[in-house]
Amino acid sequence: MGISPHPAPVRDVTEDEVAAFRSRGWALLPGLVGADFVAGLRDRALDRLAERRGAFRNSYVDQAFGQDRDIARHDEAFAALALSPALARGASRLLVGVDAVRLQVTNLLIKEPAGADGHGATVFHQDFPWMPMDRSAMLTLWLALDDIPADMGSLRFYERSHLYGPLGRSFVRADDDALSQHPWLADLEMSPPHDMRAGDATVHHSLVIHGAPANRRDRPRLSFTATYFDAAALYTGAPYGQTDGLGLAVNRPFEHPTFPLVPSA
Repeated sequence: MGISPHPAPVRDVTEDEVAAFRSRGWALLPGLVGADFVAGLRDRALDRLAERRGAFRNSYVDQAFGQDRDIARHDEAFAALALSPALARGASRLLVGVDAVRLQVTNLLIKEPAGADGHGATVFHQDFPWMPMDRSAMLTLWLALDDIPADMGSLRFYERSHLYGPLGRSFVRADDDALSQHPWLADLEMSPPHDMRAGDATVHHSLVIHGAPANRRDRPRLSFTATYFDAAALYTGAPYGQTDGLGLAVNRPFEHPTFPLVPSA
């Protein structure tokens, strides 16, 4: 994973943002990444996606959005952002009892406008039930690469749903989102729809129930995600496409180049 010689301009998270994340399971981080840097990422994203558009319709996930996994392994600017010490500091502060983090995965995401050939809603789900880690101290940063009005499909969250533990997998059967499995979730407050500017981000815990409506605008929604997890986490051996065949040892840390330790200074 190459690193750009120019550091990504990322601000530190605030104490109020840490408190919001721990209480609600997610937080909005306005202006997290510098606008000029994000504009460059957007140009790179458009070039990359132009080469691969239409190659993303293989699963239930792909019906909700297209993804270019591990984009930071192919692009030095995205690598500079994903490996930013400020992001590592932020992740460690947001999660409870975590001293250091590893990068799990990066994704370049596109949600095409709704329609016959577009993407639909992202069903409500948790991230953690898929993972082969022995603890849920994990979060995902979701960065807007362009201005994203709420009706373009910005994320929504069920407040404090991260306090209820793993609730099972979604995206494995038709019409089987988290609310179908657990109707009581509707009693929880949902985060309000929010407009995002390029460089704004949300961050959410791996246990928080989240989803997104379909994109009702006439242009694609572009975003970048990076997922971080507790560096002390141990590998469980559970089948998972990203880890299968890497030779990881069960009940040992994820000491492998696929999961780099991200320095915080």
